[in-house]
Amino acid sequence: MKRILLVDDNPINRELLREILDMEGYEVEEAEDGLNALRLYKERKPDLTILDLQMPVLDGFETLKCILDCNPEAVVMAVTAFAMRGDKERALAAGFRDYITKPVEMNHLRSRVRELLA
Repeated sequence: MKRILLVDDNPINRELLREILDMEGYEVEEAEDGLNALRLYKERKPDLTILDLQMPVLDGFETLKCILDCNPEAVVMAVTAFAMRGDKERALAAGFRDYITKPVEMNHLRSRVRELLA
């Protein structure tokens, strides 16, 4: 079973994404911020990490950098409300493997996660 670490400071967003991922049969761990995400990442070694970009303490970019420092081959997807011109390019250049904007369309998320975990 593939393991996914889901990181978002909004519990409603985490619940929605978790429901989608649970229906697909993934094992999902949740973190509400970047610091807890890094602890869980090191403990659980997820196959995919899904990160919100706007979070307190450590934002998604800082969390991504720490994850990639720990494992340069880590697969990390951004799921974010950032939809301004250049946001996606900045995220991909930083090392995110994919970038999805909120509100998340369920079928699109499912297909992107399947592709990243293939």
